Amino acid sequence: MSQLNASQFPVRTLGGPTALFEYGGLRFLTDPTFDGPGDYPSPGRPTLTKTVPSTTTPAGLGPIDVVLLSHDEHADNLDTSGRALLADVPLTLTTPGGGKRLGGNAKGLADWESTELERPGGGTITVTGVPAVHGPGAREDIEPITGQVVGFVLTGEGLPTVYVSGDNASLDAVREIADRFSPIDTALLFAGAPRFPMLFDGRPLVLDSAQAAEATRILDARRVVPVHHDSWAHFTEGRDELEAAFAAAGLTDRLDQDWAQRA
Repeated sequence: MSQLNASQFPVRTLGGPTALFEYGGLRFLTDPTFDGPGDYPSPGRPTLTKTVPSTTTPAGLGPIDVVLLSHDEHADNLDTSGRALLADVPLTLTTPGGGKRLGGNAKGLADWESTELERPGGGTITVTGVPAVHGPGAREDIEPITGQVVGFVLTGEGLPTVYVSGDNASLDAVREIADRFSPIDTALLFAGAPRFPMLFDGRPLVLDSAQAAEATRILDARRVVPVHHDSWAHFTEGRDELEAAFAAAGLTDRLDQDWAQRA
């Protein structure tokens, strides 16, 4: 295990896929979504319905150094408020396609492509783009329908290894990541089993609860912070299902204690 205990940095979950954490002296934010509850239609795609407001506003975050954006094409991962926030952030890491669409300070990462970030106290953080598939099936079949997605692994000398899954439904992708980076000290797993009857016969577009537990086992993850399981109507499994799945897998002790207490 890495020199720094995984429990030594808190992860603040803000609703949906959005989480805030400090790592290596830099402040990271995942998939920023701060718009209010309501319907979010998109031409040619199912309408997304947000049911619960975020627990804070962009103004309440303080300075953000890096946004880790799994993809920019869906309102439940990047909304209007989130897009506005990106203009004030020095760096947004996202998909290759998203980097081109967003421009500005956005940088796309292909699979296994890394970028080095300077730490305030010296040294660097390496952020590596890792595979993610936004639906059940082969990537080449899924991406034309739901778009390109990227996950991230963060590493640095004396720092824990952190995995941010993004909107991934593929345990095969998780196995590839484990082959290179296991054990993972902290995993932010996007879960919630989002479903739409008209897409993929209603199968989940992101990990369901049992798959999240299995991903934890594959990664040998020491600590898991579930995100992307609340605040939207198409998320079909929430906290109760996650806790039950981790208990059934004998992995309750891997769930982040702070997350478990935020019932």
